[in-house]
Amino acid sequence: MARAAVVMLMIAGAVFGQLSSATAQTAPAPSESAPATDDGRYTFHRIGDVFVRLDSRTGQVSQCGWSPTGWSCKTVPDERAALENEIGRLQRDNSELKKSLLSRGLELPSGVVAEAPAAAPVPPANNPDPSAREPKMPSDLELDRTVSFMKNVWRRLVDMMVDLQRDIQKKS
Repeated sequence: MARAAVVMLMIAGAVFGQLSSATAQTAPAPSESAPATDDGRYTFHRIGDVFVRLDSRTGQVSQCGWSPTGWSCKTVPDERAALENEIGRLQRDNSELKKSLLSRGLELPSGVVAEAPAAAPVPPANNPDPSAREPKMPSDLELDRTVSFMKNVWRRLVDMMVDLQRDIQKKS
């Protein structure tokens, strides 16, 4: 996330302009990408009249610039930590909801997988047979009725097409 922020800041700097001539006269002009110090820990990227500093060890991003008191760097807020905290909270809530549903004997929605339970889930009181939860296959009679229905639908569709073709030939 921090590296994406650096790239976005670099693009924004290219779009919104370069260092103003007044600032260039009052502030010392560091190079476009200052040489890395501390064994390559920090990298600097120029964006307009400020620099963005990336700490390659921690991923922390800082905005550095010239002020009346001298050069200073201000840490950019890291959204990644907030997002990771929120993801963790939602995962815990989700797990608690799944456990609550399973403890009441309710099925989880389709596509939702329960975490590995500590103990085998208790089948619901009104349905003691766990095999009753499995989908039932249709009987041969139900299959025959379905095939018969589909044949009738197909015949009617073909008859409609033949009638339409006759009507078109009569008109021409």
